[in-house]
This record gives sequence, C-alpha cells and structure tokens, in this order.
Amino acid sequence: MILFFRTPSKSVMAVECDHALTQAESDKLCWLFGEAAPESEENLKGHFVGPRREMITPWSTNAVEITQNMGLSGISRIEEYFPVKDENADRDPMLQRMYKGLDQEVFTTNRKPEPIVHIEDLEAYNEKEGLALSKEEMDYLKKVEQDLGRKLTDSEVFGFAQINSEHCRHKIFNGQFVIDGEEKDTTLFGLIRKTTNEHPGRVISAYKDNCAFLQGPTVEQFAPATHDTSDYFEIKEFESVISIKAETHNFPTTVEPFNGAATGTGGEIRDRIAGGKGAFPVAGTAVYMTAYPRLDGGREWEKQTESREWLYQTPEDILIKASNGASDFGNKFGQPLICGSLQTFEHFENGKKYGFDKVIMQAGGVGYGRKQDSIKDEPHAGDKVVLLGGDNYRIGMGGGAVSSVATGEYAGAIELNAVQRSNPEMQKRVYNAIRAVSEEEMNPVISIHDHGAGGHLNCLSELVEATGGRIDMDQLPIGDPTLSAKEIVGNESQERMGLVMKEEHIGKLRRIAERERAPFYVIGEATGDMQFTFVNHKTGEKPIDLKLEDMFGKAPRTVLNDRTVEETFEEPAYRAGNLVKYLENVLQLEAVACKDWLTNKVDRSVTGRIAMQQTAGSIQLPLNDCAVVALDYQGTHGIATALGHAPAAALANAPKGSVLAITEALTNIVFAPIDGGLSSVSLSANWMWPCKNPGEDARLYSAVQAASDYALALGINIPTGKDSLSMTQKYRDGELVYAPGTVIITSAAEVSDVKKAVSPALKHRRSQLVYVDMSRSAFGLGGSSLAQTLGSVGMEVPTVQSADYFSKAFAAVQGLIAEDKVLAGHDVSAGGLITALLEMTFADNTSGMDLSFAALGERDIVRLLFSEKPALVLQVENGVEVCEDLKFAGVDAYVIGDVNQERRFAFMHDGLEMSLLVNDLRDTWFKTSYLLDRRQSGPQKAAQRFANYKNQELVYKFPENFTGKLSQWELEASRRKPSGIRAAIIREKGINGDREMAWCMHLAGMDVKDVHMTDLIAGRETLEDVNLIVFTGGFSNSDVLGSAKGWAGAFLYNEKAKKALDKFFARPDTLSLGVCNGCQLMVELGLITPAHEEKPQMLHNDSHKFESAFLGVQIEPNDSVMLKSLSGSRLGIWVAHGEGKFRLPYEESCYNIPVRYLYPEYPANPNGSDYNAAAICSVDGRHLAIMPHLERAIRPWNWAYYPEERTEDEVTPWIEAFVNARRWIERKKGETRNE
Repeated sequence: MILFFRTPSKSVMAVECDHALTQAESDKLCWLFGEAAPESEENLKGHFVGPRREMITPWSTNAVEITQNMGLSGISRIEEYFPVKDENADRDPMLQRMYKGLDQEVFTTNRKPEPIVHIEDLEAYNEKEGLALSKEEMDYLKKVEQDLGRKLTDSEVFGFAQINSEHCRHKIFNGQFVIDGEEKDTTLFGLIRKTTNEHPGRVISAYKDNCAFLQGPTVEQFAPATHDTSDYFEIKEFESVISIKAETHNFPTTVEPFNGAATGTGGEIRDRIAGGKGAFPVAGTAVYMTAYPRLDGGREWEKQTESREWLYQTPEDILIKASNGASDFGNKFGQPLICGSLQTFEHFENGKKYGFDKVIMQAGGVGYGRKQDSIKDEPHAGDKVVLLGGDNYRIGMGGGAVSSVATGEYAGAIELNAVQRSNPEMQKRVYNAIRAVSEEEMNPVISIHDHGAGGHLNCLSELVEATGGRIDMDQLPIGDPTLSAKEIVGNESQERMGLVMKEEHIGKLRRIAERERAPFYVIGEATGDMQFTFVNHKTGEKPIDLKLEDMFGKAPRTVLNDRTVEETFEEPAYRAGNLVKYLENVLQLEAVACKDWLTNKVDRSVTGRIAMQQTAGSIQLPLNDCAVVALDYQGTHGIATALGHAPAAALANAPKGSVLAITEALTNIVFAPIDGGLSSVSLSANWMWPCKNPGEDARLYSAVQAASDYALALGINIPTGKDSLSMTQKYRDGELVYAPGTVIITSAAEVSDVKKAVSPALKHRRSQLVYVDMSRSAFGLGGSSLAQTLGSVGMEVPTVQSADYFSKAFAAVQGLIAEDKVLAGHDVSAGGLITALLEMTFADNTSGMDLSFAALGERDIVRLLFSEKPALVLQVENGVEVCEDLKFAGVDAYVIGDVNQERRFAFMHDGLEMSLLVNDLRDTWFKTSYLLDRRQSGPQKAAQRFANYKNQELVYKFPENFTGKLSQWELEASRRKPSGIRAAIIREKGINGDREMAWCMHLAGMDVKDVHMTDLIAGRETLEDVNLIVFTGGFSNSDVLGSAKGWAGAFLYNEKAKKALDKFFARPDTLSLGVCNGCQLMVELGLITPAHEEKPQMLHNDSHKFESAFLGVQIEPNDSVMLKSLSGSRLGIWVAHGEGKFRLPYEESCYNIPVRYLYPEYPANPNGSDYNAAAICSVDGRHLAIMPHLERAIRPWNWAYYPEERTEDEVTPWIEAFVNARRWIERKKGETRNE
C-alpha cells in the first residue's frame, strides 16, 4: 500500500509499505518527515512534480535505510512530491514527471521482467537497441553462433556490445591509421605508450589498471588498529605510491548534466579506489567545456554565432547542473575538488560549425596507496567473487555503446535509458570497507574493479579474465523486480565494486562491511575453465554462457582511412585604441573570468590535507592553478596536480594545440616544489575528438604524435588517459556541430614540501616582477581568448620552440622556489600577459604594479598583452639578481616592473602610457561569475556576493601568547605512545570528516577511538571509557530528510545507542563537540540547550546551496571549555555546509555564542544564521556545537590565507581548543584520584 504524509512545507511523502502502520510507527514517520501529518485519503488531488515512477531515486534509497535504522520494517520506497499550480509548471524532464493526482499506482510501472531472448536477426537487434556494432563485429558474432551451435542470447549480444564498445575497448586508439594513403607504423596507443617505455620516470604501473601509479615517499598511516569494531587510532609508516587518473563523461553530461557529471566524478573516484588491490583517493579536479551560455541576453562575442535548438539542455543549464553534480558527489563522498578549468567555445567558418554542443565533462584526481598493494594478483579456481555496493536498477543501459556515437544519432529513449543515477554516500560506505582492508597489515584483496561502463559485465569479466568465472544471478541484489536478465547483467548502476578474495577472508570483510553499512554479497567464484557464465540457480537459466575469448572478441582491427584537410582561419582584426574594451571582453570570457561560482559550492577542505586549492589572498578569490595535497598529516611530502588545454589553438594547428596543453599543465605545476624535478612529473592525456569526419582522424593522429614527441623530448611520460572520440552533436534537422578536437592534460608529481608551494597572490613588500619566457615563441594571437572575443581563431599559434629550452627554464624556476626566492607567481595562458598580471593584484585591495614592457621585444601592445605564448611572471625581492641567475642557466628573463601598495596599475610601452583601474577591472572579471551564480544562489544572494566579496577582507588577531610551536603545549608531531586521555569520534554512514578530526585530537595528546553508530546500536561500544566525544562532519544519510535527522533517529530509536549517549551526557567528567553535520546532530537532539522548551534548529543556508569558503571568525568572550582561552581572537577557518543556518528562537541573551562570523553580511556569514552565530555552547561550557571546521584549519598550510610574517609556525591557534579539552579531562581525572 501507498501511504501519504503532508509536510509543513506542503510537499507530500509517498511511502510504500507492506502493512498498515501502527500508531507508534506512524508517529516515527511524522517525526522523521519534520512533523508531517498523515493523509487519510488514498488518492490526493492536484498537480504534483516528482521523480519518474520507474526510477527509484538515491534519495529514496537513503530514506528507506533511515527508517530501517529506526527499527521500522516493511518500507520499500519513499519519494517526495511537490504541489504545483498546473501541468505547465517548470520541472526537469530528465529526472521528474508531472502527476495529475497521487494514488495507489504512483510507483506502479505495469512491467514484468522480459524473458531471455535468443536473437534471430543481429542486424535488426543492433539497430533497435542502439548497440553500435560494426558489420565486422556482427560477422564475428555469427561465427561464434556457428561454433556454439545456437543463437546468442540478448544478454550475450548486449554484453558483447558493451565490453567491445569504443568507450570500453578504445578501438580507434588501437586501430590502424592510413593518412593520405600512408599507413602509419604506430597506433595512437603505441605513441602514448612510447613515452613511458623510453622515460619511465617514477611510474610503477601504467596502462593496465584503473589508474596509473607513481613511486611515492614513505609516509604515515593514521588509522584504527582494527576495523571490524571500535578501536583506537595508531600511526604506522608505509612506502607509498601516488595515483593519477582522469575520466570523461561527456555524453551523459550532455543528456542529463547533474547525474552525468556526478556519476563521472564517482566513476573516476572508483578508478582510483580500484587501483592495485585497493587505494585511497585524496583530491579531485574538474573541467567543463560547453557552447556559449549567452548570459545577460548574449555578450558581444556570443552574438557572432547563432544559437541552436538544443537537444536536451541549454549550455547555461549544463554549466550549472553539471558543476552541481560533480560538486555534490565530491562534497558527499568526501573528496575535495581543488583544481579545475572551464571553457566555452563556438566558431562558424569554412562551412563548418564548431562548438562544445556535445559537452566535455572531465573528472580527474590524485590519490595514493601502499606500494605493496599497487599491482593486482591473479585469482585461482575457487576464489570468491564479492560485490560491495547498491542494488541493480534500470539505469545506464547501454551507456558504453551510446557514448560511442554522435549524440542525437539514436532515439531519445535509448539515450535517456543510458543515463545513470548517483548515490555518493553509498560509494563512501563501500570505500570505507575497502579502505579498512587496505589499511590492514595484510590486505586480503586479490583483485578489485569498479562498476562503470558495461556494469557487471565489464567489471566481473575483467576480475576473472585470467581464470573464467561463474556469477550466481540469484545472489545479485535487485532494486527493481521488473528487471530482465539482460538488464541485471548490463545496467550501470553506480557505487559498486567487485573484488576477488580467498574464502577464508570473507568473514572479516563481511564484518567490516556490516559495520560500515556497506551492502555485501558473495556472488560467484573463479572457475579455472576460461568460461564466463551468469547462472540463475532458481530457474536454471544461463543468460550468458560464453568462453571469455568469445566475450572479449577477436573482431578485425579498426582501420581509419583519412586524408589531411588543410583549413585556414582568419586572423583577428584589432586596433590598439580599443585595448581597454578588448580587456573588458576577455576578462568576461568564461575561460578567463572569475570561477567563484564554481568554487563557492564545492568542498575544498575535507580530508584536512589540502595545502593549496583554488582560492588565494585576503579576499579569497580563485586564482591558484596548481593544487597541492599532503600525503599525511605531517605536511611535508605531498602531491601536486594541474591542468592544461588549448582547443582553439588546436583548431588552427592540432600539433601546436597538444604542445600548448602539455606546456600549460607544466607551467601551472611548476609553482610547487617537485621532488626530482621535471623528469618525475607524469601526465594524463584525455582526448576528445569528432572522429570519422573528413580530416579529423588525420588531425587526431598529428595531435597525438605531437604530444608523444613533445613528452619524449621533455623526458616525461603519459602513463594514463582516456579517449572520447564521438564528439559530434547531430541535430534533428541533420545539422552537425563538431566539438573542437581537444586534449586535456593533467600533470601530477610528488611535492618535496607542501608548505613551499607558490600562489599568484602578491606578497606585501617591496619587490619586483620578472617575466620568464618559457617558449621563445613570437607573440602570436592564434587560438587566444582575444581572438575568440573578436569572433576569430587565427593561424599564428604560439608554441614551444625547444623542449630542451623549456626543460632548462622549468628547472631554473624550480631552483628559485627551492631557495624561497619566489614570493608569488602566475603562468601566462588564457587571457595573456595582461590577465596574469591583473590576477596577481586581484587577491587583495592594496597591491598594484608599475610596469614597462620594453625588454620583451614586441612593439605591438595588443599582441604583447593578449598573446598566450607560454611564460611565467614571478614576484621576487631582487629582480636583477634573479634575472642574472636565470640567464646564467640559459633562460630568457626580464624585470618588467615593481609591486606597489597604492593600488596603482600603470604601464609604459613604446610611447604609450596607461593607468588601469584595478578594482573596476576586478568587478568586470567577477561579473560572469555573478551572472552564473544567479542561477544557483538566487538573484538576491548572488547580488550580495557581487557587492560584498571585496569588502570582507580576512583580518586576523592571534592570541598574544601564541608561539606557533608544538613545544608551547609539549606536543609531539608523531606520537606513537598512548597518553591515557581517551576520546572518541562518532560517525554515521555518510560522515567524511572523521580522520582529520581524529588527527587533531591525537595531536593534542589524546588517544582517539573510532566509533561507528553500528558499534553503539549493537552494544559493542558504550562510551564508558572515554571523556570526550566528537560528532564529526560530513553528510550522514546524504542529508536526506534534513541534515542529521536520520543520524538523530538512529540515536533516539535504538535502545543501546540512546542509553550510551544518555549515560555519557549524565556524567560530570565529559565533554562533547559537534562540527558541521555533528553540530546539526547536537542541535537536533537538543544537547546544547536541554532546558529550552523550543529548541534551536539548523536550516538550509539562505542561498539554498552548499557553501564552501575560507573565512574569518571572531571568538567572543566565552566560558566554553575548548574556546575560552581564545577569546578576543580573530581567526581563519573553513566552512563547507548546506544546512548551516542557526535558527535561535529566543533572544540573543538566551544563548552562549562563543564564535561569530567576522562580518554579518553574506557571503562572510555564509548561511544567514541568527545573531551571526557560528557556534553555540552549553551553559556549563562542556558541550560545543560549531558549524565551521576548526579541524581543517589546524596547520598553517591548511589555511587558504595565513599571515605572511608567520612563516615558522607549526600549528595554528585552533590547536589550543583541543589542548584545552585534554587539560580539562586531565584535571577532572586528577580531582577524581584525589577524592
């Protein structure tokens, strides 16, 4: 039956239950739904917008699990429906549908599982299902049929198509190219492989796993001693490897941007989890490329091409929704997104239309693992196949095949059917289980793969590729009982991992998975007979029963025959007198403009290991192009990563486009101190190309050849990458739009000291600016942002004239960074030299520059300022000395000006003198971000952000007695012995801020226990031996039904958990802290204000979106045990939350508010909290609930802006909060002993 509940906001909760609810059960649901009222009617009238009935949402999955954790049984689905005025109301047609009334059939699809079908006509089936099989592949399948003596099943044909799709098998990169009649002697993949064969550098694993591994340093592991019950954290050392991976999800993002980008992000994270026998993702990157969004009615350059009748979503929709999806997944999983790029492009010339109508969405990232687990083992007969993760749904059917053709080529139903759904919190649970076994002394995993394209088919066949295997279909979890066998084996439901392990290790992993609430299934075994079989033991049916060699295919090699098509693009026409207008336009182009609209909604602090992310300076603008993470909490060794691409330049000259893309990724990463220098850098190359169009295959070959040659000349390697070679959008009228052939380069390397990374934000001291020529190329405007705003591409594309010269320059700049001679630095790329110089001044309100460009040898001021020829700008104290050092190393470098503190930006060149208004230009640069932010924060909040961003500078006041040294509190940086002061972190499924919190407590001298809610519910843990508990941050239950509501339900409606909590708070010798999600939990449970009749609430931020920022807080005079000694301080801190608004119903005097935001206006107050509150404290000072993340601001390198003069600090003042807690516990223990 379907039961309806009406919430206070008038939405309707529809609950599918197998029995009539008791009054107690109904009351529980009313509480869970925010004091909703049950509807007495079985049918509700009116118009409602809600999820498609055939797709059970991830929201429902989480909501149902919350009810189970509250002791409610028999509930199978819960969905929320929103009343609307009429059937014309706005909705997302990809995810929602209109309902005229809600009734007992609201979840009914009237569908039964389709039977297994033996395919009689392969050609017809290929066309009908959109499988993208070639004639040669179908001929091959017919031969397989002859050998078997039977027709193939629909599952076998479908499975073959997915496993052997271009998306999965990279047939073009492994194909034979014939260009202008000449047969190329190397495949594209061969060209890429050559780089690692000749320059292995630090590569440990390449081309054969889910990600590439590079040799890393010896680092510390901080983890619980055991993982199948609550236990204390300990420190161990291990030899590490560094992972690098980048993945594109272009077709799904074009069709359904939110879930397309979210599942792309999730899949890339799973790739790094599935490296070797299990590894650890740390941080992510993202790239978005679309057609013009035509903001503000269309800007000047957007009017030079005509808009199209977009197939699924407008470019603006895609930019907002895709970035929301990628951000949401990382936020909820707990992976910070700390580096990214954005490009919009359209150009019509030579009878062709170019544009990113088929969008590019790239998700990438870095991580690490244990070297001993970096290579997969092979299974043996009898080894068990295990599935971790969620149920099978009718999701992503045929995604691999559909992604391999032009978008719009198939019927919309087929393309929509290939869209996936995302459940990051489920992936976090699965990862926690894998992390746990990977941190054990002996990792029992033999091999591991993620579920991506091709679903079970691809993942499980690869797991047993060396032996063959049997998969027991009746053991697979089914979330939709109407699925056919084909849909079960082939759907691309996300957040699942397949593992192989010995039977004797199953019990341990099962216990860990149950503790983490990660669904766990033993679904088959390796057989040793090289057969791949799916069998349903209940019916005896075998939808797949093939030899592995037949499934993986031996179809003829793909041959690509193309000819070179010479195309010329007009040069940009310009006049020097329009320089300011050109500058204003370039600064508003999405590729150049401020990316605050992207960074303000994505977590950039989770893990507590982030040393450099996007934002910089005292007003925190996104200016950093290099990202740096620490490999452990000591903050020395780390990983740097950066991005590079040049699609407009590649349109004019494909080989130069490859060179520029690699160069940009390197001129960005050069600002981190690379251990081993350039030769230890590795690259990922992701190729997006409109192949199988005249001239494009030839252009692709020349681009890959150039990338290979350039990498070889530099002495570096490309050990990983991806290709997406169907980048053509086909419209209903037959119109074709080609995405410009693009390579996106990701660079990654070990960092010798994360604290030495250099930012573009100018330092406030007398200094000079040095221009370092990295290319010795002319100041060409081909492919530049200026050319783009003028409606041109141009042919004079800059390049690097000599790889040897670039290598010398890279090494010389690295030497300056190692000697601390570079105060700030920026590469010259998108927007040219003028953009790089201006951006260096944007990070504060006082810096300026006095410049002269005579030494650069280019008289044309427009070319000089807007050319994107590779170069660097360095802020140094002694420009003459630095230039002499560089010239001695054979590098061209010139002093081009001085830094001033009068906000003056002036330059002289060839008789021209100009003074630019920096603050006005910064607003121009910020405007595009504002226009996009209106769509996500709302017009009012976006306008407030635009008005206030520059007026809310970070201003600090440290405690007078603060030294910044660990010795001030007698702390050890790497303590291995117990202190006897016991504390615990408490986490629920979806929590992701547990490790950094545990580390802060450990650093402050406490022994920290890892406690999961399942430990408390089962009674394994009682909290009787600990004096401090911390409810940590994250997204418990994905914030479904309200932040921390489900977590609170697990306490309130489970007897043992509630008893443990009540007894802990009744003791006089205890302290508690709740941060972010933990703060929301403490407020929901009423733990801070137990005497108040009306409790505080945590509400959605006023912007109704996730807010991420490094901002200032004021510590008020207070009696909090943890914060009292910090009274009067003004400190920097991270926020990362969606429901952080304190609603405090009584007068301000009724609350203890120890922490307030530095400014009461948005965005410095990111949520609109009453009384500008960032935290509230109990009357006795023992219990503190705080939204900002002090645990992510414990080290100076954690801060996005730290006082310049405090370069020797080891810790920040926030450590004092944890030390205060430890000392209070010590005093209480002393008092107890003295009694």
